[in-house]
Amino acid sequence: MDLSGFLLFCGVYAMATFSPGPAVAAVVARVLGTGLRRTAPFIWGIVAGDLVWFALVVLGLAALAQNFHALFLVIKYAGAAYLLYLAYKLWTAPAEAPEAAEQARGEGFRLFLGGLALTMGNAKVMVFFVSILPLVVDLAAISPLMAVELSAVMMLILSVAMWTYALAAARARRFIASPRAMKLVNRGTGAVMAGAALAVAARG
Repeated sequence: MDLSGFLLFCGVYAMATFSPGPAVAAVVARVLGTGLRRTAPFIWGIVAGDLVWFALVVLGLAALAQNFHALFLVIKYAGAAYLLYLAYKLWTAPAEAPEAAEQARGEGFRLFLGGLALTMGNAKVMVFFVSILPLVVDLAAISPLMAVELSAVMMLILSVAMWTYALAAARARRFIASPRAMKLVNRGTGAVMAGAALAVAARG
């Protein structure tokens, strides 16, 4: 891949990742409801999901994956169900001051799986890797080294995108001090998380 092709890939991928969607909505809602530290595993799960989709496309398994439509429906609805669970937890969370609540045991791993499932079932991500990526990158010409390089660039761009939204949400969260305001934020972010879940479940 020449420099122009590489820059084109970076630009297209950055536009796709920075544009708001279910993942961004879920990350912002998570940060507002529980804080920045307890959102990190969820973001790493989203990054891992993109890498899985990239690997499927590079290895030529995307068409095969489409034949296992039922499996991907299960993954999609499992991700949506977990987002609904997170929405319920946010809606019913006590009105605590920012960063007051401690992370429950095993929560990090569950959040990672939730981010992974969300990405695997996200139609926006699916369309990018199956339909748009082949138009930008010559998949037949990708060497193992190039695949690793592109994966590293994707990790960097997507991490920057998600953490940009997460840090902005965390900054806004610092201004929330009263229990009444925290309760409103918990319920509002729970509703946003539920909306992200419904968006994932409803898209084909």
